[in-house]
Amino acid sequence: MSTTTGTAVAPLSTQDAESLVATAHRAAEAAGVTVSVTVLDAGGHLLAFRRDDRAVLISGETSTRKAYTALQLDAPTADLVDAVQPGGLFHTLPTALDRPLLFIAGGVPVHRDGRLIGAIGVGGGAPEQDHAFATAAVDALV
Repeated sequence: MSTTTGTAVAPLSTQDAESLVATAHRAAEAAGVTVSVTVLDAGGHLLAFRRDDRAVLISGETSTRKAYTALQLDAPTADLVDAVQPGGLFHTLPTALDRPLLFIAGGVPVHRDGRLIGAIGVGGGAPEQDHAFATAAVDALV
């Protein structure tokens, strides 16, 4: 009887998470935007968080919700906006912004060796900015 062992994939470490937060924050700061950033591991556990009190009041909660959504669906939240509108693949109650809060761009899954190891969420800027800051952080992770 033979057994096949899978290749181990290094999990998202605290050091990785802190790097993601720092990179996203620097990108936002360079753009003159104040944001909060949340990083979760593959199990949805909080690894790193940076809340900026100069950001909009709900930015911390929003960054966390974006990270959870990106993790649960293994997709950037920017790609999900159309899917949750009425008639889309997903449907939920819209917010005052005419988009479901969970799915506003800014959540990005983190992969290593093709496997999902966590997610980052950024909140505080315009959705497109938040997405760009999160993507820049993931792209910079080595």
